Amino acid sequence: MNVLRCSRGLSRALNSSRALTTLNARSPALCISRRDFHAALALEGIRSQVLKDVGEGITEVQIIQWYVEEGARVEEWKPLCQYQSDKAVDDITSRYEGVVKRLHFQADDTVPTGRALCDIEVDDAKYPEEHPPVASSTEYFPSVPAPPHSQVTPQPAVPVSTSAAISTENNGTRSRYATLATPAVRGLLKSLNVNIEEVQGTGKDGRVLKEDVQRFAATRSSQPAGISLPPQQGDTAVNLTPIQSQMFKTMTRSLSIPHFGYADELSINNITALRKKLAGDAKDPRKITFLSFVVKAVSLALNDYPILNAKLDTSNPDKPQLIIRPRHNIGIAMDTPQGLIVPNIKDVGSRSIQDISQEITRLSALGKEGKLTPADLSGGTITVSNIGNIGGTYVSPVIVTNELAILGIGRARTVPAFNDDGEVTKNEVVNFSWSADHRVVDGATMARMATLVKELIESPERMLLSLR
Repeated sequence: MNVLRCSRGLSRALNSSRALTTLNARSPALCISRRDFHAALALEGIRSQVLKDVGEGITEVQIIQWYVEEGARVEEWKPLCQYQSDKAVDDITSRYEGVVKRLHFQADDTVPTGRALCDIEVDDAKYPEEHPPVASSTEYFPSVPAPPHSQVTPQPAVPVSTSAAISTENNGTRSRYATLATPAVRGLLKSLNVNIEEVQGTGKDGRVLKEDVQRFAATRSSQPAGISLPPQQGDTAVNLTPIQSQMFKTMTRSLSIPHFGYADELSINNITALRKKLAGDAKDPRKITFLSFVVKAVSLALNDYPILNAKLDTSNPDKPQLIIRPRHNIGIAMDTPQGLIVPNIKDVGSRSIQDISQEITRLSALGKEGKLTPADLSGGTITVSNIGNIGGTYVSPVIVTNELAILGIGRARTVPAFNDDGEVTKNEVVNFSWSADHRVVDGATMARMATLVKELIESPERMLLSLR
């Protein structure tokens, strides 16, 4: 009888708040409160935030961290999570305003494009054109509130193994954010073979910092000789990182291109003297790197040899075409904690050498922090790789797909040389190694381009004649 009375009362409640009050008074155990009833009307439908195509041929991304948790309210266009793709780190913003009901992936998970990242409960009236996902994809399980912290009663000492003591030392209540870390920290974790869940984070909300990883690794390496970790049983399979995955795909495509190589030795005495003079004369000296001059020299030479700034369109194998690109977006290969990345300096032809130097500094800083955006990494037309910063005199660079040429710079070194008077003097030299797509670039064109770049580097004052 009470159930029937509640059902009839619920029908009347849809039209009268007074009837709803009466209904609650009759059967409070079976009926919802007025407050809960109106809260349910505010958010009616479930929408799935789907990972869209992020461009540049990227088919999957890795979640670095979530900015929201289940049960939290999110505003439209506010960040949901941070991801790392094959090319960059960026945020994904919410398409909806509502309450996050379910996170389909956790930090470190890889998400293919087209998959739902999370489910959000929204107001149907605000998103009428949307259709709710099928029931199987919207089913969620509300989180159970954690029990209040109780006072721990001291227990008698029980002998435990030292390895267990090490793994549980200082392992207090962990935040749900404890496993979140920046790409630089994740790179350190991988290089030191450390599981982030074993590290006690000291950052905000328990986040793991570089210092925490280094401290953990030092503690682990200082274990007594009698205590050993379980030996590995055979080989271990390790998945490629997102950047390694992209390198695998890109280089596989690149090595299908017939490469033409050309190398030469350049004297950089004059450019070294000019850099020293500029640094000494400036009231606010900012380091003008050698690479800045090289990038500008390459851009100036491309004005005479625009084919090397083009790309080859093979969408029609029977009739390939060259796409001539007017802007020189010169890529700079960088070694970062996440791996090799190639951001590019946009429109080098309209920039001064000082502008180029500042842009290289900006991109380098973002690369080290893992904060380069897709815009920084897309649209390159030709690449310069200064491997000499690490070591090596000679290099055989591999062409980046969608480009026709690449320059590899070796390590600068001082060698004896004869001057015009026949005297032995010091000569600072560096090797430039070029690779070009031999399907459309002939050896003579590449040699002439390389020679012009050499002349501009050996006589940097010639660049002044072409600067705007």
